[in-house]
Amino acid sequence: MNRDILFEPLSIGSMTLPNRIVMAPMTRACAQDGVPGDINANYYRRRAEGGVGLILSEGTVVDRPASRNDPGVPFFYGERPLLGWKKVIDAVHASGGRMGPQLWHTGASKTSLTDWEPDGQIESPSGMEAPGCPRGEPMDEQAIADTIDAFVKAAVAAKTLGFDTIELHGAHGYLIDQFFWSGTNQRTDRYGGTAIAERTCFARELIAAVRAAVGPDFPIILRVSQWKQQDYNARVVTTPAEMAEWLQPLIDAGVNILHCSQRRFWEPEFPSIDGSNGLNFAGWAKKLTGAATISVGSVGLSGEFVAAFAGQSSISVGIDNLIQRLERDEFDLIAVGRALISDPDWVTKIRTGNDAGLRGFDSKDLGGLM
Repeated sequence: MNRDILFEPLSIGSMTLPNRIVMAPMTRACAQDGVPGDINANYYRRRAEGGVGLILSEGTVVDRPASRNDPGVPFFYGERPLLGWKKVIDAVHASGGRMGPQLWHTGASKTSLTDWEPDGQIESPSGMEAPGCPRGEPMDEQAIADTIDAFVKAAVAAKTLGFDTIELHGAHGYLIDQFFWSGTNQRTDRYGGTAIAERTCFARELIAAVRAAVGPDFPIILRVSQWKQQDYNARVVTTPAEMAEWLQPLIDAGVNILHCSQRRFWEPEFPSIDGSNGLNFAGWAKKLTGAATISVGSVGLSGEFVAAFAGQSSISVGIDNLIQRLERDEFDLIAVGRALISDPDWVTKIRTGNDAGLRGFDSKDLGGLM
C-alpha cells in the first residue's frame, strides 16, 4: 500500500512537522537525580535521525513535592534538569527533529516497578489511587492553585528552552485524569460533580492558564484516555455525546491537539454505533471537536502491550489499516511507542519499504537507552 500519506507535512500553530509519525511518550526512568544527561539526549537524537516527525518525551514532572512515582523520572524544573533538557532539544534540533516534553504529575498513582515512595505529601482529587483505594490526601484549593502554577512554569520553561510544543499528561489514571474519572473524583466543590463536564474544571483552568502564559501560537497537546493503569476496563464516557461534553471544553480552554490513547488503535471506540466506519478514539475525538488528533496503541506490533512489558516480545506487523484510516482523515497523526524503543530507525525503514529490516519490540531493550 502507498505510504505517502504518512510522510505529508502538517502545520499546527507555530509548529510544522515533516511527517505524521510521532514518538509516543514512554517512561524510561533513566534520569539520575531527575536530571537528563548525555544518555537521554543521545536517545532522543537517535529517533530524530531516524526520521520521527515529532518526538514527545517521557513523562517529566512539574514542581510539586510528590509529582513523580519513580526515582528515575526526570524533573522539568530546577537549574540542572532544565540545562539537561536544553541539551536534549538542541540535539534533536541539530538532527532535524521536532520535540515537546510531556509535562506530568502522577497524583496518587503508584508504580508496580519499585517500592520507592516520594518524600512529599501524595495528592489527588479525593485522596484515592483508584475507586475504594485510599492513598494520600485530597487537594485543597491552595494545592490545586499551586499545581496549576507548577504546570504553567514548566510550560513557559519548555518554550524558553526552544521546544516546539508541550504535551500535558491527562491520561492513564494520573493526576489530571484522576479529576476526570468519577471513581477517583468524589469532590463536592467546583472541581467535582456527577457529570463529566463538571469534572473537567481542573483541566480547563490548568489549560487556560498555560495558554495565557505561552501565547496563542504555541501548540498545546493533551493526552487523554479511557483506560487507566489501575483499571484497563475503566471508561470516562460511554457515548459520543458524553465524549463531546468531556473534550470540547478542553479544546475551548486552549488545547490544539488531542492525543487519544487506546490499547489497540484499530479497535472502534463505540462498536455498537452504526455508520461510524468503526472510528477509533482519535477518530471520534476529531469528529466531535474538529481538533487535530493523534492516535496511538500498539502500532506496527502484534501482541498485548501488558504482556510485552512483562517480558514477551512483539514482532512487527503490517500498517495497511493505519494508512487506510489516515487516508479517510480519521485522525491526523499516529504515535509509535514500543517499536521505537527497539528500532530507532523504524520510520526510515517504513519510508523506504525496508519492512524486512524492522525490529520487533523486545522487552530486554527496556534495560537501558539505546
